[in-house]
Amino acid sequence: MSQQSVNQIWVAYAAQDQQFHIALDFYDGMTVADAIEQSGLKRKVQLPEPLHVGIFGTKVESLNHVLEAGDRVEIYRALLINPKDIRRNRAKANPVGRYCRGNRFKQLN
Repeated sequence: MSQQSVNQIWVAYAAQDQQFHIALDFYDGMTVADAIEQSGLKRKVQLPEPLHVGIFGTKVESLNHVLEAGDRVEIYRALLINPKDIRRNRAKANPVGRYCRGNRFKQLN
């Protein structure tokens, strides 16, 4: 890992239409709230309220959590559709089951 990346943290957010992955300079005592403010995301997009954040996929309960060098702060938003519903819809559109032969039985011409 390079010295440059050790002295940085990243703030990541995926909006519906675009994604952000912003590198920031790290300083001792930096909190999650400081990183989000310094990233300028609040001026670029509408962030969900209340903020649900995590560090490398591990949920953080407080915005006052102190960061370490190299951390990635992730801002989470609500899902638009339940993943189970997506799977059900896909299965309904492409039925494979007891009475229907699946794609693996199609004849190649």
